[in-house]
Amino acid sequence: MTLPTRAIGPFRVSAIGLGCMNLSHAYGVPPSEEEGAKLLNRAIDLGVTFLDTAALYGFGANERLLGKAVMHRRSEFTLASKCVLDVIDGKRGLDGSPTAIARTLDAALERLGTDHIDLYYLHRLDKKVPIEDSVGALVRAKEAGKIGAIGLSEMSADTIRRAQAVHPIAAVQTEYSPVVRNAEVAVLDTCREVGIGFVAFSPVARGLLAGAVHDADYAEGDIRRNMPRFVEPNLSHNLNAVAAFDALAEELGATPAQLALAWVLARGDHIVPIPGTRSIAHLEENVAAAGITLTPAALDRIDAIFAGGAIRGARYTAAMQAQIDTETLPGEELEPA
Repeated sequence: MTLPTRAIGPFRVSAIGLGCMNLSHAYGVPPSEEEGAKLLNRAIDLGVTFLDTAALYGFGANERLLGKAVMHRRSEFTLASKCVLDVIDGKRGLDGSPTAIARTLDAALERLGTDHIDLYYLHRLDKKVPIEDSVGALVRAKEAGKIGAIGLSEMSADTIRRAQAVHPIAAVQTEYSPVVRNAEVAVLDTCREVGIGFVAFSPVARGLLAGAVHDADYAEGDIRRNMPRFVEPNLSHNLNAVAAFDALAEELGATPAQLALAWVLARGDHIVPIPGTRSIAHLEENVAAAGITLTPAALDRIDAIFAGGAIRGARYTAAMQAQIDTETLPGEELEPA
């Protein structure tokens, strides 16, 4: 199958990619390796040509999964992974030094079973290391043929411009959905102006816009257990807006996830959403959203549903927010440090 394509840096990729994180990480007990492999191969069969992983996901397990499951189909997709966030002394850690970046990249190549990653991101900004030094490490990796293009994740417009001054940036990845609009402060416009592709992770708002969140009864190990907008007292309030969104999706003949993805796609031709899922049925549902075109009136109604204080609670915990460089929205509620 073929899907519409969009440009991300030097690459033409399917208009909807696949975020691979939750096959190994962050949402409770992951599926088996066999189930993950089936989903990855089904995605490629459906025309998905953009797969996104990271060293952090499953502490290397996600990269190993891709290495075993789909590297025999390497010519069929653009591979993206990330460094800086990694396992340090057995725990999640942040290290943007050139030495750490080189070490993470070499380990990633081994886990993936390849000698080249198409798009390699700095997963977060290490504020102890000048962005110029971190980008410089990736420039050297590109010159060595280990990566094809450089990306940034969860970084501000100012940081993007500093990085761009060192070497052209192919993509910026940030959370973006009808619920999470931080990229609209400055990052989306900066990417459009400079010619950088924008990759939207969590485009269905960590399941909130996919019919997957009804209460705060999350599995052990699910990161939403600690995210302020996904727990009480905020969740019940937020689900009121979600109910209105779900009703609009039904009226328009789409699922909520499809409506969210169509909204993201409509925000700009330089945007590619990368929803993640563990369900092949949901994967097929997500991919079908590439064929949905929303009217200006429908887009306005979605914006109206989530206007003002429709969503309460911080996007991240204080500890997680400390590693985020992306701009906050005016009046955005942040958890105290």
